[in-house]
Amino acid sequence: MQRPRPHSTTDVRRRVYEILERGSAGDRVSLLVDRSLVTLIVVNLAAVVLESMPSMASHGLWFGVIEYVSLVVFTVEYTMRVWVAVEHAPYRHLRPWSARINYIISPSGIIDLLAVLPFWFAFLLPGELRVVLVLRMIRFLKITRYSPAMRSLLEVLYSERRALFGCIVILFGTTLFAAAMMHLVEGRVQPDKLGTIPDAMWWAIVTLGTIGYGDVVPMTGIGKLIAAFTIFLGLIMIALPVGIIANAFAEEIHRRDFVVTWGMVARVPLFSGLNANEIADVMRMLRAQQVEAGAMIVRRGEPGHSMYFVAAGEVEIELPHKRVQLGVGHFFGEVAVLRRARRSANVTALVRTSLLVLDAHDLHAVMERDPRIAERIRVVARSRINHELVSPKGDLVTEEIEDDEPNRNTL
Repeated sequence: MQRPRPHSTTDVRRRVYEILERGSAGDRVSLLVDRSLVTLIVVNLAAVVLESMPSMASHGLWFGVIEYVSLVVFTVEYTMRVWVAVEHAPYRHLRPWSARINYIISPSGIIDLLAVLPFWFAFLLPGELRVVLVLRMIRFLKITRYSPAMRSLLEVLYSERRALFGCIVILFGTTLFAAAMMHLVEGRVQPDKLGTIPDAMWWAIVTLGTIGYGDVVPMTGIGKLIAAFTIFLGLIMIALPVGIIANAFAEEIHRRDFVVTWGMVARVPLFSGLNANEIADVMRMLRAQQVEAGAMIVRRGEPGHSMYFVAAGEVEIELPHKRVQLGVGHFFGEVAVLRRARRSANVTALVRTSLLVLDAHDLHAVMERDPRIAERIRVVARSRINHELVSPKGDLVTEEIEDDEPNRNTL
């Protein structure tokens, strides 16, 4: 009997990479590590805030324990990330040392380094100089690694950097113009506050920012007129970057959803022969659904009102004689939708699962609008019925359409 072959260094490194970089949706070890690191980051931030309160001085020992544990954990994490950098897709064509250097100088690598390096130096500094520990707040930026929304926002800021820089230039020019005008009109009336253009720039920035502290107020009629005009300009100045970021962020989210949904639909055999326009018609009718582990998605005996695509996670189909597990890219329920039959099996989420749902009404609407799509769907369905009980992709086929006529949905 052969002994099991030991794991190579490459296999171990690849597994560590999958754990740190979120492997498949069902990878519980990766999920546990991610949640533990996020929890530790949140605990760090809370400790920084509480440690600044004099009333919490008696808990200094606990703050020290949190810092030491965090420092060790984040150091190990950073070391592991440097080690597995060769597994990153953009770096796989590079030499190992070159891939690791590329990671170290990347934005994520710099944030990970700043989360640990200053604190090792802090142990060598005198007590009164250990204010460097305030840099623990930098660890908040590590959450961007685990938050798709924050990553998307950073990508939007980077992609719109030229437009945002243009907004800054316009704001600076407007600030100079407003400050110069106010200095010209009010400089002699309020020499202590508006006697110079740099002094007047404080008023201009506060006014353009629509904050209006009220520490500098125009006294003359012309000055008030300039202030009113500056306030209106301030509304525009605020609206420009907000509009740019909001619109770009919405487009980024839509783009990501579009890519994921397009890939899912294109991989489904039922739609594999559709062209781009036909897939786009289907995509507009899909809706997302999140299901927690253990939740039942489909119950035996229910009308087949929707078909489902597994976007992330894993589900289990409970057939009369066996159970079938379906992962990412699989689908179920389309024949029951086409035939308006009742479900013949229970479908349960094994882990937290993301589904794409296509309602029966929408599917039939697409088929009625375009006979080519309808025929293609019928051909695929007939092929599945003739050759499969449960398809390689996991769809319930024959069992769902062998219900008696009284069980058919009469919608």
